[in-house]
Amino acid sequence: MHSAVDELAAVSMVDVVGLGLNAFDTIVVVPRFPASGEKVRIVEAVRCPGGQVATAMIACGGWGLRARYIGSVGDDEAGRVHQQEFQTAGVEAHLLVKPGVVSQFAYILVDQRTGERTIFWQRDERLAVPPSWLRRAWVERARLLHLDGHDPAAAVQAARWARAAGIPVVADLDNFYPGMEELLPLVDYLLAAEEFPARVLGPCQPERALEELRRRFGHRVAGVTLGARGAMVLSEEGLLRCPGYPVQAVDTTGAGDVFHAGFIYGLLQHWPIVHCLEFACAAAALNCTALGARGGVRPVNEILAFIKAAGRSVPPVRNAVRQKENAETR
Repeated sequence: MHSAVDELAAVSMVDVVGLGLNAFDTIVVVPRFPASGEKVRIVEAVRCPGGQVATAMIACGGWGLRARYIGSVGDDEAGRVHQQEFQTAGVEAHLLVKPGVVSQFAYILVDQRTGERTIFWQRDERLAVPPSWLRRAWVERARLLHLDGHDPAAAVQAARWARAAGIPVVADLDNFYPGMEELLPLVDYLLAAEEFPARVLGPCQPERALEELRRRFGHRVAGVTLGARGAMVLSEEGLLRCPGYPVQAVDTTGAGDVFHAGFIYGLLQHWPIVHCLEFACAAAALNCTALGARGGVRPVNEILAFIKAAGRSVPPVRNAVRQKENAETR
């Protein structure tokens, strides 16, 4: 019989592990959003993989972090595409394949004039990841855990393991799902959608909401993403605002996912929060300059050059090293 120590040793050490959604997107570019009942000619249509945590892990892997993804797919073409994408990107993937189930998919309308998108999505309830399927070593053999909370029971289990092992937890939350009240106290870095605080606390001023979230749940950092307006976080350093970086947006799909990847990258470089924010906002902005959730993920040196060209505070480049070559071991 193998012990827990043997199981832990058998799992490779990574910098970041993510548990959450993947999706197969059909992106349809239109010259403008149509009025009700109107016909509009399509400019372009592409099919590509996306999803909150899946995209974040792909971005982290592209920046040199050793990344692990945990999620579920159907036994269909989309599921096979996801597996191939992770393999090509060098991201370790543990995929629960559900027979007879269609992978999560979305149809995304993109306004060619602004790059803004509207998402129509579907996820079969049978794609939910049961906590019993998770392996503790997948979480404990990582320096950081990233969650989106879409399968709350599994997210809570992973966060508890991370908390017990002293591993920081980052969460990208948009809706207040049943069971979320158990997850929030386990989150160290809450980087939520702008609407999320009101869904937890009720209507209140953004700054007051972040204060209340930190007080109630004990987050090290509580923040919200603000789309083209950037992001705002509250930490021990006080309230920090990072304006968005102006770009000619082609498609805003995946901007938030890449923002979270950028913030995670900064945390693992031990950058101050202000530099994590700048890098995250810059990475998200550049991702908007191409089609698809991952279409505009740029290399670290290009993101840093973009920040410098904008006259912003550039993170300490000396720490921007390849984590695959310099990661901590246990």
